[in-house]
Amino acid sequence: MKVLVTGVTGQLGYDVAAELARRGRGIEHSGVGSKDMDLTDAKQVEEVVHAYHPDVIVHCAAYTAVDKAEDESDVCMAVNADGTLAIAKAAKDIDAKMVYISTDYVFGGEGNLPFEVDAEKFPVNIYGMTKLFGEQAVQMLLRKYFIIRISWVFGKNGNNFIKTMLRLGKERKKLNVVADQWGSPTYTADLALLICDMIETEKYGVYHATNEGVTCWADFAAVIFKEAEISCEVHPIPTEAYPTRAQRPKNSRLSKKSLDAAGFHRLPDWRDALKRYLMEIGEK
Repeated sequence: MKVLVTGVTGQLGYDVAAELARRGRGIEHSGVGSKDMDLTDAKQVEEVVHAYHPDVIVHCAAYTAVDKAEDESDVCMAVNADGTLAIAKAAKDIDAKMVYISTDYVFGGEGNLPFEVDAEKFPVNIYGMTKLFGEQAVQMLLRKYFIIRISWVFGKNGNNFIKTMLRLGKERKKLNVVADQWGSPTYTADLALLICDMIETEKYGVYHATNEGVTCWADFAAVIFKEAEISCEVHPIPTEAYPTRAQRPKNSRLSKKSLDAAGFHRLPDWRDALKRYLMEIGEK
């Protein structure tokens, strides 16, 4: 089996490529970053995919600067929507399976119950809208696809909330952190295992995959400091006290029913994932 991983220089793409390498013989893989393949250039996407001719494309690459996207909607759309369409077209040409990494941001974030995979989509920011368009492009063109929605991502190879908290916690004695946005962190090393399991099946469809358990950003920060043995007090604040350019959903809980129904294992609890991650990056 040949696998092409996009966004290989990012958090998830890096770990997917690493997991494919660990699985050894029988799985040939190649990773591409933005310097190797410009998602806004449909012709180049076609040429790269056709040249490698993979059996599976794991599409991790995306424009993820959520606040910046509000002012660069055209760029965000070109990468997340048009770029995904180009990948999907190329996958169809060569009859490859496709994994598309999506986000909790396709939902509106209302209520306090986990969103089912088929719940109404109502993105509240440009980033979420472009990722939803990406989903629709995949579903429109392909039959052999896995759409995986994730949230609150953290991995070794990139910036994330945990790294930010570690840095700020060492600089300050007290931090204000939003406490009314709820969701589940996703450790890319754990998610990579699931993705590599999925692509060896034909259990196509839409899935939610985050680490188990639910928290808010303030509680997440407090646990980070405790595990890393950093003395920094967390002061919980409402979203309104920390305005951002892009609106964030207050409820990012995602139901795992489709994962269960397909017989895939859920990811470990986020607290367990955090401990392993801190060890991986040398902070524990």
